[in-house]
Amino acid sequence: MEKRTTSGQKMLLTKLHLNKKIFILALSFSLLSPAYVYTTPIYSIIKDYSPAQKEIAKSKNGMITTQHFIATEVGEKILSKGGNAFDASIAISFTLAVVLPRAGNIGGGGFMVMYDIDSQKSYSIDYREKAPKLASRDMYLDKNGSFNKQKLSTFGYLSSGVPGTVAGLWEVHQKFGSLPWEELLEDAINYAENGFKVTPFMSDVLRAYNKKLSFYDETKNIFQKDYPDFKKDLIQKDLANTLKIISIEGKDGFYKGEIAKKIAISMEENGGLISQYDLENYKAVWREPLKSKYRNLELITMGPPSSGGVHIIQMLNILENYDLQSLGHNSSKYINLLAETMKYAYADRSKYLGDPDFYNVPIKSLTSESYAKNISNNIELGSLVESSDINPGMYIDNESHETTHFSVADKYGNVVSSTYTLNSTFGSGVVIEGTGILMNNEMDDFSAAPGIPNQFGLLGAKANEIAPYKRPLSSMTPTIIMKDNELFLTTGSPGGARIISAVLQSILNIVDFEMDLEEATFAKRIHHQWQPDVLEMEFFIDDNLKNELQEIGYKLKVTNPLTCIQTIMYRNNSFYGYGDFRRPDAFASGEIND
Repeated sequence: MEKRTTSGQKMLLTKLHLNKKIFILALSFSLLSPAYVYTTPIYSIIKDYSPAQKEIAKSKNGMITTQHFIATEVGEKILSKGGNAFDASIAISFTLAVVLPRAGNIGGGGFMVMYDIDSQKSYSIDYREKAPKLASRDMYLDKNGSFNKQKLSTFGYLSSGVPGTVAGLWEVHQKFGSLPWEELLEDAINYAENGFKVTPFMSDVLRAYNKKLSFYDETKNIFQKDYPDFKKDLIQKDLANTLKIISIEGKDGFYKGEIAKKIAISMEENGGLISQYDLENYKAVWREPLKSKYRNLELITMGPPSSGGVHIIQMLNILENYDLQSLGHNSSKYINLLAETMKYAYADRSKYLGDPDFYNVPIKSLTSESYAKNISNNIELGSLVESSDINPGMYIDNESHETTHFSVADKYGNVVSSTYTLNSTFGSGVVIEGTGILMNNEMDDFSAAPGIPNQFGLLGAKANEIAPYKRPLSSMTPTIIMKDNELFLTTGSPGGARIISAVLQSILNIVDFEMDLEEATFAKRIHHQWQPDVLEMEFFIDDNLKNELQEIGYKLKVTNPLTCIQTIMYRNNSFYGYGDFRRPDAFASGEIND
């Protein structure tokens, strides 16, 4: 890959290569968390793993990067058959539902941003879960109006929204697919029916989540039957049969008939709300993607009910007023600027973002250059504004840690950036009897009540309150960036609230600091979400930087990584990919037949 390293970057890049080894060492010292695993971050259980991705992948014929090497291989297979990026994305999604059960799913939902070379247009589809018909605003509050402490919004049948994944993938195939639908499910069915080797990382995840995965017998019999030694292949016969039905009957195979009936019966018998009516009436929605300019690039990203796109544009608009390279990557001044910018965006998220079918989200105001300029005028480097003094929209003129993202680019010029989720790790912990479907706990992404944070510490208001058929707010941020009408990069990440800040830094690392994918991936990430008023930094923080940031006034917290960027870049007629080491099974590859 061509690299344009400026003299001011030489020391930075040297440090990055040194830090690569330090980061891997840092992973080896992470300990198994004793905390209750319903909300345990995946990376509190990392021990000593070497990342699957050893070097940047390069190809002339397309590129795929996913969170699991088997899914990457399946995507490659589809492209090698002559399928396009949309075909590959469908096959990858169903495969991840098998080999990445903690996040990949057909019992959840998500978003996909696409660029279609034939029409030379961008598209986005919202297949986010929906609240069931019987859902109500105060369903998780006790008789005193306080948040119910029994974790009903995060665990068990009542925490699930109506799944959207199958409907979304079906819509994408109807519009852009080139290979037969049933062909795209063949590999997922094979891995579910005949099993796949459990990696050391997945083994430790299953072991750590034993309590959550053992509460319900159906879930335990699939994911914990070999506890504590997960050396055998993971076989999911019921899921294979479900996928066979979907393969033959398409969308209706999930939302009508045998599978829908099993979901509805299981819900009714266990206090859940999803009915056959809810399933039959679920529809994925094609939405206009958000577009913006940053430097000399065109940004294409997801709009509401994803908050990610709005706030990526908002923050880039603010940061475009600065020469970031002159501040120095991850210097105290740079981190100061990023933290203050993030605080304003996350404050706005708490009030103004929600399902646009239910609430008039002020997208134009939040993403306007004048609003960004007003915010930047109130940021003073070397100081901070207390989070308590930042109010949502004060300068406007009159989610799971466990999500998964993948990116696909084909040789024709089609691009897909897709993020989908069960919300937290292994979702609700519920597997629907006889189906193998692991259900989401997406209802927690609604605001239970004003001022009450969800499991990711995010606050919400009326815009995101629970209502029947409404889609909960999300932080998922699938994004494509174009330059001169061709792909420049596509990116996205899991990580709950930290998705937005991770995607932001991925873009800045490549665009402003001109890093290659390896350097951009290994660069440490920071995060500030306004409330709680804490500045987070991955892995460790050296004493000098710590002292400088504390002098400014920041409350600091060192965290294990919770994000996993999956990025593809296109330069000089070649595609480049790199699997983020933060999820050791992640892999990018472009070994695609011409």
